[in-house]
Amino acid sequence: MHGGDGAVSTGHGDSLTGSGVASEATSRHGLALRDTSVARWLDRIVYAAGEVFHWIWIVLLAVIIINVVLRYVFSRGMIELEELQWYLYAVGWLVGLSYTFAFDAHVRVDVLHEKLSYKGKLWFEMAGLLLLFLPFVLFVIIYAVPFVELSWETNERSTSANGLPARWLVKGFLLFSFVLLLLAGISRLLKVLTSILFGAPAVASGITER
Repeated sequence: MHGGDGAVSTGHGDSLTGSGVASEATSRHGLALRDTSVARWLDRIVYAAGEVFHWIWIVLLAVIIINVVLRYVFSRGMIELEELQWYLYAVGWLVGLSYTFAFDAHVRVDVLHEKLSYKGKLWFEMAGLLLLFLPFVLFVIIYAVPFVELSWETNERSTSANGLPARWLVKGFLLFSFVLLLLAGISRLLKVLTSILFGAPAVASGITER
């Protein structure tokens, strides 16, 4: 069965373009989804952010090593480096949320999901997105705006004497990351809706519509 714009989502962040026949593609959790041009555009934004910020883990590792050497070799601790570790970890984890979700690599507890038919899984997925995932993401975004705004207006900084300034910057990543997560959720919803309308992108993998 062929529909949509001829592309298939693998759930791993790439898209396969068919030439009249949909390609075989299955996500990490066994749910093949038909792709759309809008979904691919949204995914590219999320992937681009992930590719930029995944280097932050290398920076974090370097900061930790420097901090350990200073503390245990030179007997000199620096609160600035300790706080920088927290900030880097927070930024990496927050941005990684949307990247992981877009790759469909997050942890699932599919007690009911795995027992459903392909169509049943799609409706189950859509219900989860509309009733749980997207409302939660929007809730966080709405309440994060005044949270970040207050930090910006007061020029919030660390409460430690030698701590880092501009705490609003790391708090701003809460808003930034959940906007990315919203884009990833909308992309996933579009793929699910397209798959409901046009069917599975491939049947060669043993996925059948019932």
